[in-house]
Amino acid sequence: MVENDSKENLKIPDTSSTLRNTRNILNGLIVFLIILNIYLAYSFYFRPEGEKKDQSENQTPVKTIQINVLNGCGIIGIASQFTDILRQKGFDVVEMKNYISFDIPHTIVIDRIGNLEFANHVAAALGVQESNVIRQLNPDYFVDVTIVIGKDFLNLKSLVSSSEKEKY
Repeated sequence: MVENDSKENLKIPDTSSTLRNTRNILNGLIVFLIILNIYLAYSFYFRPEGEKKDQSENQTPVKTIQINVLNGCGIIGIASQFTDILRQKGFDVVEMKNYISFDIPHTIVIDRIGNLEFANHVAAALGVQESNVIRQLNPDYFVDVTIVIGKDFLNLKSLVSSSEKEKY
């Protein structure tokens, strides 16, 4: 009888209620994590417009326009002058040499990669008319824009100072 009483005094925990409590806690945690993920996804994709504009204004241009300058007018040193001016304006001049001929009447800006916006930007910086911006795609070239300096280089905006114009 003593042995029976000692067995009755030992309580075996109710495993079904403990298991139920654990499941409830885990289910609650899963629901909380799902709600948290939905909130984070919503806040990431649906930011207010003002925040997007502020971030884009602070960003610097990712791509530097790479240019090669070709002397098409035959004036010694003109490609070097253009190179210096373009570099001062923030362009990356990677090559400077003579064109195949020296009888080019008008300066030409050539788009080499299919991005006329780059070519137009360079043309505007030099004062070249939009009608002299052309597209000649060439996968063998590693530049974005080619400039062929024509005999009209003296008419381009602020490229050559008035004292240097007298030399030509």
